[in-house]
Amino acid sequence: MDKTILESIIEEVGTELYQKWYNSVPESEKTEESSRAMSKNAFDTSFFVIKRFMDKFNQEAEALKGVDDQGSI
Repeated sequence: MDKTILESIIEEVGTELYQKWYNSVPESEKTEESSRAMSKNAFDTSFFVIKRFMDKFNQEAEALKGVDDQGSI
């Protein structure tokens, strides 16, 4: 099944966030378990932030559309 553009963006951002977090952990503290936890948290965080952004963006766009529909800006 092909991914949507949004799913691809979330995956890319999640991967970048995971890499940033992983690189900041000292080598002596890196474990498979911590890596899995960071990966899950990175993807969950990316999804949450992007979804909130999209919701807020759409909400503001609708509000502006309502103002425009009334003939004023």
